[in-house]
Amino acid sequence: MVFSSIVFLGLFLPVTFVAYHLAPTRFRNALLALASIAFYAWGEPRFVILMLVSVVINFYSARLLDQSKARRAILSAAVTLNLLILALFKYGNFIVDNLNVLLAPAGIPAITIKPIALPIGISFYTFHAISYLIDIYRRNAKPNTNIVEYSLYIMLFPQLVAGPIIRYKDIYTQLSKRAISFEDINAGIMRFTMGLSKKVLIANQFGMVADAGFNTPADQLGALVAWACLLCYTLQIYFDFSGYSDMAIGLGRMFGFRFPENFNYPYSARSIQDFWRRWHISLSTWFRDYVYIPLGGNRKGEARTLLNLWTVFLLTGIWHGASWNFVIWGAIHGFFLMLERFARRLDIAVPRTTGQIYAILVVMLAWVFFRTSSLEQAAHYLLALAGHWPRAQWTVTIQSIYSTQTLTLFSGAVLLALGFYPAMRQAAQPVWRRLSDCAMDGWARAALVAPALILSCMSIALGQYNPFIYFRF
Repeated sequence: MVFSSIVFLGLFLPVTFVAYHLAPTRFRNALLALASIAFYAWGEPRFVILMLVSVVINFYSARLLDQSKARRAILSAAVTLNLLILALFKYGNFIVDNLNVLLAPAGIPAITIKPIALPIGISFYTFHAISYLIDIYRRNAKPNTNIVEYSLYIMLFPQLVAGPIIRYKDIYTQLSKRAISFEDINAGIMRFTMGLSKKVLIANQFGMVADAGFNTPADQLGALVAWACLLCYTLQIYFDFSGYSDMAIGLGRMFGFRFPENFNYPYSARSIQDFWRRWHISLSTWFRDYVYIPLGGNRKGEARTLLNLWTVFLLTGIWHGASWNFVIWGAIHGFFLMLERFARRLDIAVPRTTGQIYAILVVMLAWVFFRTSSLEQAAHYLLALAGHWPRAQWTVTIQSIYSTQTLTLFSGAVLLALGFYPAMRQAAQPVWRRLSDCAMDGWARAALVAPALILSCMSIALGQYNPFIYFRF
């Protein structure tokens, strides 16, 4: 089940919300846990047992980890088990395919296995479980003795399938006791609506244009069309994923949870390092705290620091999917982070605008590998961006993919992606204060939000183009 669906908006969410707030406080966690299982089972009924087994194993592993003297061995075994399960379901086919490529020259018969389906959200709930175990090991938190509370941390439906990746030490107090006010509900609805609008009204529109380019053989594209479609994909993936994060944060707020921010206008970044401080923040900080720092961070010399950076970003690429394209995508980011370290050591100053142009170009070119399905397709698309293919082969034109509506939306989306919204909100503060003094601020917000919600629901009801990019991760 996705948030931008009629079933979720018209049935699951209202029923769960009303039932939760009518239920006695002592039953609310159990109700949310059951609702989260139903949410997951709607789309992945066959993998519910796998998720529940993961919950039980990690719940008891953490308790044993806290009580045993062989703590390091227990942690290693539990983390290894989590990673093996993730590797089997997410990378099993990829590993076998690459083994067959290596074995073929030696005349060894190919290994054949049935295609392994990818359980939705397994990357996210596995990382939740691993961070929980490590926090217990580091004594940053005590193991939860209530399996309902722990299961809620792992599989709470707002963040189950696409994050943000939440740390147990940051949320454990909210699992047992949380206050919720009308202000929280109102703020949650506003945030959810904002995310839904970003996803449905912006990301989906750019997705159709991006698909027109990336689903066409790259040798049939001119440079202008290739760049236009790449720009649209750049906007699509940001508004799609940040919109989903906004919806998750808003839903959490409606049930009394405070989730961390996951995006901070990454396309306004002045470097790749700055980009990763702003993009998918919960993932980048997870890798920093649980991989980069334990490897030694920047404390063991320059060569080791560069190796640690490469390791983290190769793993970041692999985490996103079982494909060499994702490995290359991670390697590109690791390479430019390395260059930026050298630039800082040489005290090379980069003007702000130059830095922003450099960062967005690197990010966009890396998105080519992220979006395409093979290295060959990525290479052909890069050639299209460079204007390599002759005009006689072009089958897609700017006029066929861009309309006046798309161009208007493009202008507004660029302003939003670059961070103009906070500036506009700050400029509007005097107006909001006057409205608040007159008790009219709530009505004003409703007047702004209601049209976006209505338009989003209309688009969904009409069955328009409505993919979710991060479902495959």
